[in-house]
Amino acid sequence: MQFDEIDKKLLQYLQEDCKQTTKELSYKLGLSVTAVYERIKKLENSGVISKYVALVDKTKIDKKFLILCHVKLIQHKKEYLMQFEKEVLNLKEVTECFHVSGDYDYILKICLKDMDDYRNFMVTKLTTLQHIASTHSSFTISEVKNTTEIIL
Repeated sequence: MQFDEIDKKLLQYLQEDCKQTTKELSYKLGLSVTAVYERIKKLENSGVISKYVALVDKTKIDKKFLILCHVKLIQHKKEYLMQFEKEVLNLKEVTECFHVSGDYDYILKICLKDMDDYRNFMVTKLTTLQHIASTHSSFTISEVKNTTEIIL
């Protein structure tokens, strides 16, 4: 899909605050409300905008302990990969999961209350998944940058 400068600005504004009205956006973009509405619908229908969400402050809900957990499977068999991916989707503590290259097969981003919660998660959930050979965890000291905005 080709984006003109207005599409790029519109996507930037929506990523900053998707609750802006089409009237507010039309003022910022110098377009009619109808034109803005049609552009948004085109972006939604084409899948460029996949959904709208509320971003929650982890510190306000006592989930500020952020862990990056590297997972290595016992083998790279397709069935093992598929099984792991299916099972990790059910772990609500895992907010992101990436299949990666390198020494490990996956990196999980996990948000919990504290180290005790992480130990409990490891013992009762993660290590019970099939085909895991090893894990390596890194605990964040501070959050330097966290954004969902993608620049075009």
